[in-house]
Amino acid sequence: MQKGDFVRINYIGRLESGEIFDLTDAETAKKEKIFNPKARYGPAPIIVGAGFVIPGIEKALSEMKVGEKKAVVVKPEEGFGVRDPKLVRTVPQKVFRNPPEPGMVVDFGEARGRVQSVSAGRVRIDFNHPLAGKALKYDLEVVQKIDGQEAQVKAVLEFFGADKAGVKIEKDSAEVSAPMPQQIKQRISALVLEYVKGISKVNFVESYQKTPEGKPASKETGSHEPPKKT
Repeated sequence: MQKGDFVRINYIGRLESGEIFDLTDAETAKKEKIFNPKARYGPAPIIVGAGFVIPGIEKALSEMKVGEKKAVVVKPEEGFGVRDPKLVRTVPQKVFRNPPEPGMVVDFGEARGRVQSVSAGRVRIDFNHPLAGKALKYDLEVVQKIDGQEAQVKAVLEFFGADKAGVKIEKDSAEVSAPMPQQIKQRISALVLEYVKGISKVNFVESYQKTPEGKPASKETGSHEPPKKT
């Protein structure tokens, strides 16, 4: 695989203990009794080199071909990073609206953490990624290469959970019909403009129709031409 290739991959991610923390195959999830009916299963669409997966998987993919399977061991430095003691912080319990409990995930805007302990009005929170500092084992498979402008745009949308969006290609433009937040539209547009060859403009269509109550409702969101991605 080369940087910029659109592919679908299957994977099973395990801790060193053998515990599965992420996977794409529904049947394996059911067999291991970790099936989540709300989760999306099936080969995941990614763009090689675009940061869709952790560096260790990016590295492995660059050495693989379509149809190839590979067992990969990812060190923390190429996974979710090493643990940083500075990211474990203590805050006053009074900043919480509801009483915090150990194990609870809390959101502080730009940072999310997990409550480690609550004692004497103080809450200890770990803002490290839950998999930081851990070596990871992956069973990886490159299932398919995605070719064609429309298929590639749809792959980007699918990655962001908008797999039901409408896509229309006209000359050098991609027209997308799907409701989504402005920030997501910017991210999608940036990826399409950078990686889908021949596309220099992305339009998000907005239309309105009456609801059964007679009130106008948005069917699809905004018209947009975005900046570049991370």
